[in-house]
Amino acid sequence: MEETSAFPREALVEVWEPPVPILPEGSFPLPAPKRESRPPSVRSRSRRYRRPMVPPARILPQDPALFGWLGARFAPGEATLWMGSSRTIDELLELLYVASALAGGRVSLLEGANRFQPYRVGERARGFGVEPDQVLDRIRLARAFTAYQLVALVDGWAAEVRRRPPTILVLHGVADLLASEEVPAEEREPLFHHVAETLRELAHSVARPLLLTCPGGVTEFPGLRERGPPLFDLMRCLAYPDRWVLDAFRDGSRLIAVDRRSGQHGLEEFAPASTEEVIQWAVRSPRTVKRSKSG
Repeated sequence: MEETSAFPREALVEVWEPPVPILPEGSFPLPAPKRESRPPSVRSRSRRYRRPMVPPARILPQDPALFGWLGARFAPGEATLWMGSSRTIDELLELLYVASALAGGRVSLLEGANRFQPYRVGERARGFGVEPDQVLDRIRLARAFTAYQLVALVDGWAAEVRRRPPTILVLHGVADLLASEEVPAEEREPLFHHVAETLRELAHSVARPLLLTCPGGVTEFPGLRERGPPLFDLMRCLAYPDRWVLDAFRDGSRLIAVDRRSGQHGLEEFAPASTEEVIQWAVRSPRTVKRSKSG
């Protein structure tokens, strides 16, 4: 596929181009002109009313526990918002891409923060015994370098998803561009509202989970609550020197990912059940049953 300056190809990562022209800076996306009305026909009616896309049965695998816990934060046709430390969000996204590939899924990624690093994703994949190509080949990536490119990509996302159906949609760093100084102050809020409305239509029409990353939370995305897709869950991601702390607001659960040696036991094994879960840091769960030896 021919590349453009706005969408450079990453190694082993498939890049898709916007189906609509990129708007020049300083302009605002105007609604498409209305077409002249014409008598309805059987052919036009069949094109207009298409069968809705069927959501996939599984988004992420259940093992290790981190993947299973993250998978419970998504719902088809609804949005999940990650907020907190940008570094933690970036690392979690790398794990999410690997987890999606392990479940046989595909990711449609719209990158606005320009922090996607395929070699880091490949390293994560090797940590789970998977070849990097098997993960990166399942990612469809589009980069936006200006706010108006981001708007154009969001406008064309539904058509892209229908051409190549993914398992999950990811919009990373929406505020990095729309809230940047390149956008005049009077245009920022209308752009945010336009993107929110488009994402609502997208999530509803394609019946796929949508992940949004906003380190500053909902306030960083004006119009998301009023005009955007329904929020299924809100997750706060914080990193400390020896652990991650992930809080899900839908059910009030907390997951703590710690750096623990293989075979080492934690106090949570002896504590009563609660909404807080502590797991080993991003590795497969160890075997709990030992084979008996005869004799």
